Amino acid sequence: MIVQGLTIDPSSNSPILILKDPEGERNLPIWIGLLEATAIASELEKVEFSRPMTHDLLRNIINGLGYSVGKITINDLKDNTFYAKIELMGPEGEVSIDSRPSDAIALALRAEAPIFVAKAVLDQSGISGQDEDQRSDEKWKDILEEMTPEDFGKYKM
Repeated sequence: MIVQGLTIDPSSNSPILILKDPEGERNLPIWIGLLEATAIASELEKVEFSRPMTHDLLRNIINGLGYSVGKITINDLKDNTFYAKIELMGPEGEVSIDSRPSDAIALALRAEAPIFVAKAVLDQSGISGQDEDQRSDEKWKDILEEMTPEDFGKYKM
């Protein structure tokens, strides 16, 4: 999967991370926290900070211990909550660490590690690209009609 972008849920003002499969057949929206959205957006935009931010620090610690982020997988969905695993590769072999998807993705972007989503999770919550295309025009029309000019600075895709 690739990070297609971030947007805001207009009804709750919560950030939504949009993952997309490389073939464009499936999308996976994940509602995330504002801090995690900021961490993801800053990496997508390649914003440089004078000191390491939390996910940069985590990557630096992992690398400093001789490990690397092999991949992250969004592996489960229970009670409307997504679960993820960070797979580390290193001198002691592979280590799997439980994580929130937003933190795992923020780390994966910094480590240039691949992002995967379990088929069962996609089957349960994914949106087909065709379904999305059919609903997209109406959805965006509704969103744009409700927006003010000041809102446009909040959206990234």
